[in-house]
Order: sequence, then C-alpha cells, then structure tokens
Amino acid sequence: MSYFSTVRLRDMIKTKPKSNGKIEIDLTGPQGNAFYILGVAKNLCKQVGIPSKPILDEMMSGDYENLIKVFDDKFGSVVIMYR
Repeated sequence: MSYFSTVRLRDMIKTKPKSNGKIEIDLTGPQGNAFYILGVAKNLCKQVGIPSKPILDEMMSGDYENLIKVFDDKFGSVVIMYR
C-alpha cells in the first residue's frame, strides 16, 4: 500500500478563504512590486472608466510607502493589501 493511496486528496488541498469579492495583494511577495501595483491601479481605473494618469502620477510622486498609501486611499474599498 503506497502513501498516496492512504491519503485522501481533499486532505491535502485546502480551500482559500473567501475575501468578499475583494482583490487581495500580498505586499511581501511578487505582488508587492511597485510595477505590479501600478498595473493593478491602471486596470482598475480602466474598469471604472476614470483617467489613470493623475492617480499613477500621484502614486509615483514619492517613495514606496507613498505609492501604497495613495493606492489604499484610491482603491482600499475594493482591494485588501497584506504586509
């Protein structure tokens, strides 16, 4: 009898908890890259039909913490960020 025949598949794969339809960004991984966050902001602006340039310019006007703060101010209602 092999190990795999004694372990059920549903015991190995866990379901990720629901986030109420919000986008989740893990800032400690590849999604924490500034270019990724800028891309998400640009796509969200496009989806709701607002110009992205003013928001992206404000996000890029300072350091990384500024980028995160502006992103959270503008999109915090639809995006959850984890540090």
